[in-house]
Amino acid sequence: MSHDTTTQSFGTRLGNFLRRETTGGALLIGAAAIALVFANSPWREAYETLSQTVVGPANIGPVYIHLDLTLAKWAADGLLAIFFFTVGLELKHEFVAGSLRSPKQAGVPMLAAVGGMALPAIIYVVMVLSLGNSEALHGWAIPTATDIAFALAVLAVFGKGLPVAIRTFLLTLAVVDDLLAIIIIAVFYTSEINGAWLGGSLVVIAIFAWYIRTRSPKWWLLIPLFVVAWAFMHASGVHATIAGVLMGFAATARPIHGETDTRTHHYEHAVKPWSQGLALPIFAFFSAGVNLVDGGGPAEILAQPIVFAIVAGLVLGKLIGILGTTWLVTRVTPLRLAQGIGVRDLLPVAFLAGIGFTVSLLIAELSFEEGSEYTLGAKAAILIASVVAATLGALTLRWDVKQERGPDMNRDDLPDEVTTFIGDEQDRKDH
Repeated sequence: MSHDTTTQSFGTRLGNFLRRETTGGALLIGAAAIALVFANSPWREAYETLSQTVVGPANIGPVYIHLDLTLAKWAADGLLAIFFFTVGLELKHEFVAGSLRSPKQAGVPMLAAVGGMALPAIIYVVMVLSLGNSEALHGWAIPTATDIAFALAVLAVFGKGLPVAIRTFLLTLAVVDDLLAIIIIAVFYTSEINGAWLGGSLVVIAIFAWYIRTRSPKWWLLIPLFVVAWAFMHASGVHATIAGVLMGFAATARPIHGETDTRTHHYEHAVKPWSQGLALPIFAFFSAGVNLVDGGGPAEILAQPIVFAIVAGLVLGKLIGILGTTWLVTRVTPLRLAQGIGVRDLLPVAFLAGIGFTVSLLIAELSFEEGSEYTLGAKAAILIASVVAATLGALTLRWDVKQERGPDMNRDDLPDEVTTFIGDEQDRKDH
């Protein structure tokens, strides 16, 4: 009876709705579509004015803290830290108790993630240089990212009937992708670092890490610590979302103090509705509004070499990088795919990995000056590539569902033991 929705409060039902993979993807798509319509409507100046509205103080007394940010920046630097906090929680769980705890189990998707990031970057660089647009080289990391929420939502809708191990492969690949993207942002997209502010942020994060592991941490103390650590990290010059990741890593992934649930699961359960229902849609609204009407129009923006490079990187680079790496690894090493998965199942997975969206949009904003032609072209390319990748992923998922499955899909000479499938009762309960 504890699971009977008729006895649950409205807040509980809303939270459960927002945690669903399909809900997160739908809200992302909806927010991006509204932004595109708004940015190209007769009210596009109002959209631009709203995006550039400055909120927050530049100083606290004599101390310069640089929190006088536009609403678009607050969405990218502030709200997105909530999303990256959930990413940190997920990473911690996967490394300690999930699919990444065993290198043997996680080896193939982890290496596939590396291949799926390296080849798109190479394709981008080669195309940009060959098309004579070397000024855009700074955006090399744009096509390397995978949007977890968007990709899992498409899989949940169109992959019903496939083994759950396919979701685990995609999740592992996307989690490693996110980890590498975080490292790229921290290393390559940080220009100047203020050591004092960075040190202060790390001290607050250490306090947060200690407090979140105590017997009964209070949310009304954790939130101020989170905000202060984020503000100090932002003032240091390091992208502030890194603070969110580090604080997500601080939670324990094994039960402590006699608890039956892990802290990573507890806080992910609590924060995910805010991440998927608020942070990501607002970020998408402010980031996806590409103005194709003014200036040279859509023809000029879409004709940029950067557009072709990003679309090719996300759609073709991810596909060839993931499939090629997987084929090579399973042929020349003892590593194998999980039970129930064949190489053919990775065709839709590789397409879904080409949905860059959230992190790609963030890297695009970090790569070029705000409002520049490169930024507009990069965002347009990300949206185009994400739609193409999602469509191809959905079509190939439906094709895969209809194919007959053999007794040894992963070719490890052992019969597959597959008991749960995407969309069945147990899967719906878990996701």
